Amino acid sequence: MLIVTRLDELRSARSLLDGKLGLVPTMGYLHEGHISLVRRAKAECDYVAVSIFVNPTQFGPNEDLAKYPRDLDRDLHLLEDAGVDLVWTPTPEVMYPSGFQTWVEVEEMTRPLEGAQRPGHFRGVTTVVTKLFNAVQPTKAYFGQKDAQQAAVIRRMTEDLNFPIEIVVCPIVREPDGLAMSSRNIYLDAHQRKAATVLYRSLSAAKEEYEKGERDAEKLRRKMKEVIASEPLAQMQYVSCADYDTLQELEKVTGKTLLSMAVFFGKTRLIDNFVLE
Repeated sequence: MLIVTRLDELRSARSLLDGKLGLVPTMGYLHEGHISLVRRAKAECDYVAVSIFVNPTQFGPNEDLAKYPRDLDRDLHLLEDAGVDLVWTPTPEVMYPSGFQTWVEVEEMTRPLEGAQRPGHFRGVTTVVTKLFNAVQPTKAYFGQKDAQQAAVIRRMTEDLNFPIEIVVCPIVREPDGLAMSSRNIYLDAHQRKAATVLYRSLSAAKEEYEKGERDAEKLRRKMKEVIASEPLAQMQYVSCADYDTLQELEKVTGKTLLSMAVFFGKTRLIDNFVLE
């Protein structure tokens, strides 16, 4: 496994990988969800590259950039064990050199949901992913369904900017009790960790209503809210029942639909979602 930091090192290493290259962009502090993306990339590509970069431009001024969990040595051991070929660990100075002033923005799709709660977040995401794509030149790029809006925005951006890259969105990996794996789960104390299973329970309750025939989107949203409200430690920020592709809130569920939410447990903000096919 080759580990590079500078852009010229990356380009030199990339030139030696002749074949399909799968890219797994990460912010590090890896868990089984990330490794599942690596395994999918290995199954579909000749080579796998992983980027590890805690991107400062997607964090708001009151968010957790400074304390975001980091453990590069552990990450590299996990990636080597998983059979990754190339790891790029750029510094902020490499990604955003002095005088940087160019941004990539997707408009309509970044306004609701996470975009409404985290102004500027997606501008940081789409800009850094564009830079990753340009630098690594992958054949395919792998993202997790847990960040559902991010995946949708990146699909839109890739199509709009004619990137010759296939975006592969992989299923959420969950703990045995249903909690979606996330680097931020480490922030939860024991009581909050137990309470956080309410996300999965609320999504499951709405899905059960859907499977019984409920197609009124507001009733599905109400069911999720009821379950979340039953957990005293959960502070709901939003719940959504939206079109899978446009992310616009629905009145009636008629096609592929995204149920999603953001909930605080203390100072820790968690997101989760189900896709209704």
